[in-house]
Amino acid sequence: MVNCSMNTSNKKHQHSHLKRGKMSSQHSLSAKEKAAIINKDKSNYGSFAEIGAGQEVANWFFSAPKASQTVAKSMSAYDMTFSDAIYGKEKSGRYVCESRLDKMLDHEYELLETRLGQQRGGETRFFAFADTVAAKSLNVATGHGWVGVRFQHKAGAKPSDIILHVNMTDPRNFLQREAVGLVGLNLVYGALFLHDNTEVLIQSLADDLGRDRIEIDMIRFSGPAFQDVDNRLAALQLVDLGLSKWTLFGPQKRVLQPAEVLYGKNVIVQRGTFRPVTHVHIDMQNCAQQHFHKDFECSKTDTITLMEITIGNLQRTSSLDPKDFIARIDILS
Repeated sequence: MVNCSMNTSNKKHQHSHLKRGKMSSQHSLSAKEKAAIINKDKSNYGSFAEIGAGQEVANWFFSAPKASQTVAKSMSAYDMTFSDAIYGKEKSGRYVCESRLDKMLDHEYELLETRLGQQRGGETRFFAFADTVAAKSLNVATGHGWVGVRFQHKAGAKPSDIILHVNMTDPRNFLQREAVGLVGLNLVYGALFLHDNTEVLIQSLADDLGRDRIEIDMIRFSGPAFQDVDNRLAALQLVDLGLSKWTLFGPQKRVLQPAEVLYGKNVIVQRGTFRPVTHVHIDMQNCAQQHFHKDFECSKTDTITLMEITIGNLQRTSSLDPKDFIARIDILS
């Protein structure tokens, strides 16, 4: 697996790059303006399903005029028994996980098409927003959650998805819930109005929030609206913008959520530029694994090896070279 992380010595440069990107996007709508724009656009209609941390996303639309033109349904299956009855049980027994989010999106979007497709499918872009979140509490040390939207980029089109994993860094529960609401609103607005420019969409996810209140350590685009999008470049942009400290890549061009992959594992990290990967790199990795398993008496199945490239090593001038980055990641994968 390949890990791309931010070099802390490069932080000053990161902030200047972020300012240039923000200005170039020409996008500075407030949360209230976004909710109002979505509600006034009669071509969008969808459902909101939220587990944990209240119904902070749907609340933005109910607080803006003409919510009835946007919201087909809003619900929160807060009780575990109710949630399992609607979406089914998870093998892991967890509720804040990607598989639960996938089931929520599947269920809610299917209901939209089944109940409203014949009635208004020809002129409406359907969407289903879902999140499953654990905000800071006595039982939760660090707030985090999975957030996603399934939507049509045009009426009658096959649906596309945007999936995020978010860590909330505010010290208080109500602040973390507020942050989730803003991320969700920004995601819905981005899906409906910015899907043809994913760079601007990613920048907009932190609108009205800043980079200190949230961390987005995984993003994945899929579907007909994103046929030309490389999720690895999208994930790299999160690091470049300071929205994430690092991102993780696996085989088959997959973008992975770090905590899900590394939980309970022993980790060996080899840092380098890998331009190119050489026999020395491979020999170092093999020797490290042998000593690691011998010295710590751990099994190979419980060990993961990462090849790490820092943002500082990727930057030749003032910006990243996407072609160079993808070439090295392909070789490492």
